[in-house]
Amino acid sequence: MEEEEEAIGYLDKVLEDEDDSEPGTPTSPVSPFSAGEKRDAGKGLEMRKLVLSGFLASEEIYINQLEALLLPMKPLKATATTSQPVLTLQQIETIFYKIQDIYEIHKEFYDSLCPKVQQWDSNVTMGHLFQKLASQLGVYKAFVDNYKIALETAEKCSQSNYQFQKISEELKVKGPKDSKESHTSVTMEALLYKPIDRVTRSTLVLHDLLKHTPADHPDYPLLQDALRISQNFLSSINEDIDPRRTAVTTPKGETRQLIKDGFLVELSEGSRKLRHVFLFTDVLLCAKLKKTAVGKHQQYDCKWYVPLADLVFPSPEESEHCPQVHVIPDHELEDMKMKISTIKSEMQKEKANKGQSRAIERLKKKMFENEFWLLLNSPAIPFRIHNRNGKSYLFLLSSDYERSEWREAIQRLQKKDLQAFVLSSVELQVLTGSCFKLRTVHNIPVTSNKDDDESPGLYGFLHVIVHSAKGFKQSANLYCTLEVDSFGYFVSKAKTRVFRDTTEPQWNEEFEIELEGSQSLRILCYEKCYDKTKLNKDNNEIVDKIMGKGQIQLDPQAVQTKNWHMDVIEMNGIKVEFSMKFTSRDMSLKRTPSKKQTGVFGVKISVVTKRERSKVPYIVRQCIEEVEKRGIEEVGIYRISGVATDIQALKAVFDANNKDILVMLSDMDINAIAGTLKLYFRELPEPLLTDRLYPAFMEGIALSDPAAKENCMMHLLRSLPDPNLITFLFLLEHLKRVAEKEPINKMSLHNLATVFGPTLLRPSEGESKAHLTLASDIWSHDVMAQVQVLLYYLQHPPISFTELKRNTLYFSTDV
Repeated sequence: MEEEEEAIGYLDKVLEDEDDSEPGTPTSPVSPFSAGEKRDAGKGLEMRKLVLSGFLASEEIYINQLEALLLPMKPLKATATTSQPVLTLQQIETIFYKIQDIYEIHKEFYDSLCPKVQQWDSNVTMGHLFQKLASQLGVYKAFVDNYKIALETAEKCSQSNYQFQKISEELKVKGPKDSKESHTSVTMEALLYKPIDRVTRSTLVLHDLLKHTPADHPDYPLLQDALRISQNFLSSINEDIDPRRTAVTTPKGETRQLIKDGFLVELSEGSRKLRHVFLFTDVLLCAKLKKTAVGKHQQYDCKWYVPLADLVFPSPEESEHCPQVHVIPDHELEDMKMKISTIKSEMQKEKANKGQSRAIERLKKKMFENEFWLLLNSPAIPFRIHNRNGKSYLFLLSSDYERSEWREAIQRLQKKDLQAFVLSSVELQVLTGSCFKLRTVHNIPVTSNKDDDESPGLYGFLHVIVHSAKGFKQSANLYCTLEVDSFGYFVSKAKTRVFRDTTEPQWNEEFEIELEGSQSLRILCYEKCYDKTKLNKDNNEIVDKIMGKGQIQLDPQAVQTKNWHMDVIEMNGIKVEFSMKFTSRDMSLKRTPSKKQTGVFGVKISVVTKRERSKVPYIVRQCIEEVEKRGIEEVGIYRISGVATDIQALKAVFDANNKDILVMLSDMDINAIAGTLKLYFRELPEPLLTDRLYPAFMEGIALSDPAAKENCMMHLLRSLPDPNLITFLFLLEHLKRVAEKEPINKMSLHNLATVFGPTLLRPSEGESKAHLTLASDIWSHDVMAQVQVLLYYLQHPPISFTELKRNTLYFSTDV
């Protein structure tokens, strides 16, 4: 794999992400099944079908894209011989070079593969189809060689011919057969890039197919052959696969390559601005997209540039004197997520009811505005750079991962012999003008910009065991953090313990991470710094040194299996071994009652309190007491996952009513105790706020009139059984005390409501089917409503059990 990734050059990133899309397999060359693995061949063949049907669906989209590109070719050819040609025949040949051939190859491949997947049989063979597809890759070589000139010709023709400009700005691509969208509009430039994009796809699918094809299957040697041809092909076109990368020359006439680009938030003159940042081989350029008239080419406006020879990073000591970053309060971010979720469900409803396209467009615009706000305001990790000549700049990033990616890319380039220079206004104009063509990131990273064929991400629970790591040069104090993406940016979700003074840490810690439309998992490995003199005072700045980092895609098809999958992430010479499995939201809904009524987990709260002769279950009282004693100032308390094995050990001790509970609690990591409390509420056979009242809670929280809402929400509490109500009020007061320490623990009422709302309200399985639609957007809207219910009570003045019971209503809603 390593040689292949080197050979594929610029495709590194794509392959790294895509090739890990089957998290169950280490990223080593595919090996035949051993005798012991034969029994898993059945599962492999089932996965084969999943891989193929996913590939078939994307092949259909690709064929539609090629069709859209070919559609204007005939009328353009017809006018070419008239007295008023739009384009000359030569220009048409150049722009549409080899598209017809590529279309025919893929149409034939699709028509042959489709019936084999639709009438699936585990003995079906299709290796010959992939072998044939690979043997025709020469057509792609011709396309790639012509690609740069095709783009340039299309651009020149656009500038000189208004008719062609109109055509090339809005080509209609048919939606897939089972899609509600009849078509989407795409630019010619984007469509011309599709074959280059596609060229890697069959290689990736061949990897996945080989992983799930037994060595004795007749397809195995054919698929191996097809993979070998594809890899050799990718290696051969490595240099020219993306000519846009090398299209600019420096004043000395040397090639100036674009190494990395992306959208970053810059803090400029006290306000947050979205910038497109371009890292070239010798200069960092910060630009913003100019507002242009409709139909005109987008252009960039250079805000500033720093030659890499003049660029320096401030030391931690220097950062101390930098102005503090104003962080947006969590509750504002959570509010915005809630609005986005509501708009998403409105859009779902409009689409389902075949609503007016104008209404959908209005909602899309509103969603873009809200997501853009979130994109600007959520990042809080500072990334500072200085120009030796005195000026300094500050970006805000959402993850330590991005910061080290940018820093490493710049430092790698700075190892070369770089000269300082000043660009003349003409040179700067030429360089900025080239950014539009060169950029690799085209869209602002918000979901409203996603193609409809992109994965909506995963909703549910990801279980990850971080086993061990190897490859460290010297002993260090090491730990890992886990991040997943949510609403377009990454959030840290778990952290292993620090393994002291070792080159081979053995953590073997399991975490359960909640996913909200997530598509990627990141693992970062740090060396812990205990030297107080090196502390960096900058807000949210992590002083611990990143030793390595890696990312894998969470492919829904590959991850959704009940078995653990072991994998390895390689990060600059370090290998971290981990396992993971995924439980979807609908599976995690199941509240299974305990078989034995002697324990506390999975047992009705009334049974436990009666047996204990207590008002609040012992487990709830003890966990809360311990958190208040030593965890109330812990950053991310209740949000950061505890180690799953510790939580299971505590669960067993509480279930057995062991005498050593208190000793064990005092020694246990505080996140594990917080996790045990959450698990107890999650495993109740019915939610603390009961199945019976769930629909009424959903209706009550949606009321607009404050008086009616207050009346209803208090009446609902009064309707709870006493053990449930007393326990709920006890927990409520505890969570309020936790939120009082928000400046230290970073857990606001909103954060706590997000963690506990679904746990206390989510109905048990039978009820959930009656009340919930499990489409991801509708589902996330339901989760938001559950969060809002708990938030309502957390923001309410103190509620006393006796007052509540004594207080009769003028009128009562029947629930």
